[in-house]
Amino acid sequence: MHTLSKYQKALQNHPFNLSDSQVSEKANQIISENFAENNNMNTYKFLYSCIDLTSLNKTDTREHIWKITQKINDFEGSNPEIDNIAAICVYPNFVKTVNEALTANVNIACVAGGFPSAQTFSEVKIAETALAVTQGANEIDIPINVGLFLNEDYEEMCDELTEIKFTCHEAQLKVILETGALKTANNIYKASILALYSGADFLKTSTGKEYQGATPEAAYLICNAIKSYYKKTGDKVGFKVSGGISTIEDAVKYYTILKTILGKDWCNKKLFRIGTSRLANILLEKIDK
Repeated sequence: MHTLSKYQKALQNHPFNLSDSQVSEKANQIISENFAENNNMNTYKFLYSCIDLTSLNKTDTREHIWKITQKINDFEGSNPEIDNIAAICVYPNFVKTVNEALTANVNIACVAGGFPSAQTFSEVKIAETALAVTQGANEIDIPINVGLFLNEDYEEMCDELTEIKFTCHEAQLKVILETGALKTANNIYKASILALYSGADFLKTSTGKEYQGATPEAAYLICNAIKSYYKKTGDKVGFKVSGGISTIEDAVKYYTILKTILGKDWCNKKLFRIGTSRLANILLEKIDK
């Protein structure tokens, strides 16, 4: 008799029965029914505090990252009505720069794990994570190996995530699903469940590289997976939306989905993040008008 792995059992314990079109319909319904009540100045101020200010460019330099960090330092305490952003997110080689420049009460997030493709040796991913944590990162954003997932090599994919989680020590692990590559609702939900049972502290939609970024459908699926996991385990896991989030309307839509599905307990920067390079300034301009 074939014995199910713990990951196959996890999938069995969290069944999923919606078609892609049904998911789209449900996500859009949430937005149409609840967007207006969340589209206000208090929400804009809250959303600013949930930003992972991201710089992941080929052209990044130490000087550029230092300047970004100094801007965040300068904002600290300048407006008593707005908390500072949640984190600064950079490539591993810039963690030390942020750590040296940072005086604000803001976390240091770092992409690792062979970002953005995850196509490298597990030993490299673990070493990269360990170095980033040693140099000051307290949040690690890593992509799943989508190739392994699509080939149904769940055990190999999940064991690697678990090893990286162990390497994080006290740092939080944000697992990037790359929903644009997973494509179907069933795949996104299954990958979410597998990542949750591999030790993810956050589920994140996208790398923002190559594939389509966040969508309301992906947010709906991930939030429902987190909700199902919470009901089974009592563990609260965060949600990070990323990839193409460049308007206030987009941010409010994703906040609306999170709030409607997961409730007010998730409406804080410890459990909700927005990965973006542009939205911070747009929100501040709107708030200051």
